[in-house]
Amino acid sequence: MSVTGLDTARAFLIDLDGVLHRGKERLPGAVEFIDALNATSTPFLVMTNNATSTPDQVAARLNGMGVAVDRGQIYSSALATVGWLRQHYPAGSRALFVGELGLRTALEEGGFELVDRHSDAEVVVAALDRSVTYARLAEAALAINAGCRFVATNPDRTIPTERGIEPGAGAIQAFLETSTRVAPVVIGKPQTAFFELAMERLGCPPEQTVMVGDRYDTDILGGARAGIHTMAVLTGISTAEELAAADPAPTWVFADLVELLAAWTDARS
Repeated sequence: MSVTGLDTARAFLIDLDGVLHRGKERLPGAVEFIDALNATSTPFLVMTNNATSTPDQVAARLNGMGVAVDRGQIYSSALATVGWLRQHYPAGSRALFVGELGLRTALEEGGFELVDRHSDAEVVVAALDRSVTYARLAEAALAINAGCRFVATNPDRTIPTERGIEPGAGAIQAFLETSTRVAPVVIGKPQTAFFELAMERLGCPPEQTVMVGDRYDTDILGGARAGIHTMAVLTGISTAEELAAADPAPTWVFADLVELLAAWTDARS
């Protein structure tokens, strides 16, 4: 199939859930698309707002589904948040965080000192934490009220699970924002910072970069705001009708990665 303008796609930012897999189910074309990118040495990052897992954990899950990625091709909102923090704080700065292993590891590897008491903190970083306690939230709130900058990995208010819709990182941020009256600096999709940091990591300019996603309000809108082309696939959240009515609209819409790969391969030939 011939798709106008697709030959400009030289680097890819790829959403995870709803694009490469849905829950524990690998989606059609995921293996072949990633294999094609690797075979042609096309730069790409798998971008996820999920800050709970480390790159090693995400890569292992995808490898278990037959999708060949390594840890260096995974870019989470935790990593992007630490990238942003390093632009604003020197190495060794003290961070009080609310989050899980993915955020803890990113902060430690990024050179931050992790603290537990509000009086020791220089910055507060919040993400999803499914074992959070009131005491931990209180320390974070006290630090913010004392003047520490409040940074959040991603705004997702809910997360889909096997049991149904559960509170997400945004719910924890709302708790802290309500108790401090301080809005956080948010890094994850659809915020432009996430996309800019990802492109910097890839070393590719916006005009040659494409965001592939299933959800308009995070993947597509965020990509558009960052000035990059967007590819929507209909294997996740947003429907064809919603995408057709969207403004700005995705640059391209495909049924799935099978159709997307066929179009991109044709454009390159």
